[in-house]
Amino acid sequence: MANLGEIVQKIRSKNAGPFWLTVDIFCGTPHAYEYVIARLSSATVAKAFGVNTQDIKRFDIANLHVVKFSLPRPHVQGSTLDPDMHGASWAALLAELPLEN
Repeated sequence: MANLGEIVQKIRSKNAGPFWLTVDIFCGTPHAYEYVIARLSSATVAKAFGVNTQDIKRFDIANLHVVKFSLPRPHVQGSTLDPDMHGASWAALLAELPLEN
């Protein structure tokens, strides 16, 4: 079983405003894209990030071989409880996610 980060070209996360984060999965090839969209569900991402599945927005962008997730931040950006003001560390969490064969 491979981790998501071993299958795709790049995973990037960033702010999408003070209340949302976005995670972009750049698959690199059509084969990797099809593999990821078949095995990575919104529910799996929600569980990994500790949010409700219905709060996640998913965008499969076939012509770019990209899968994008937007989710609410656990804490408002810049608050005293926010450990990652830029939202960059969320990509590392998703990269470690194992995908079934």
